[in-house]
Amino acid sequence: MTDAEIAKPFIKATQNILSTMAGLESKPGTPYVKKEKVAKGDVSAIIGITGEKNGTFAISFSKTCAIQIVKQMLGDDVDDIFNDVQDAVGEISNMISGHARLGLAEMGLKLQGSTPSVIMGDNHVISHMTRAAVIVIPFETKFGHFVVEFCFE
Repeated sequence: MTDAEIAKPFIKATQNILSTMAGLESKPGTPYVKKEKVAKGDVSAIIGITGEKNGTFAISFSKTCAIQIVKQMLGDDVDDIFNDVQDAVGEISNMISGHARLGLAEMGLKLQGSTPSVIMGDNHVISHMTRAAVIVIPFETKFGHFVVEFCFE
């Protein structure tokens, strides 16, 4: 299965989850191979993937985009922005990973996902646990940008 085939369920899952949970339309850009480990956003979640392939899935939001998504999800009722953003990004990543893995299972690839780890801060690093190429799918929203990353071997 090619990276392009694997990308499709991640794109579909990302668009569906953000539309459903936050009423947010997201437009995917052209995927590319990531050359460095520094995250493309300020808040990221990473999930280990095991099964017929091993690898990782990550999503990384700009600070502005993450805060606005949380406000959309909670109806502007954000008490503790740090914890609310951390929880929401973890939950969003978990839902996207789950939906993408269902799509991949329909294509014959059975995978399981770990509990997400959320990382926040400027210039943080995302360490993917494989030597395979990391594929990045950029997305644009009315609140700013975010990226989805995956790699499998």
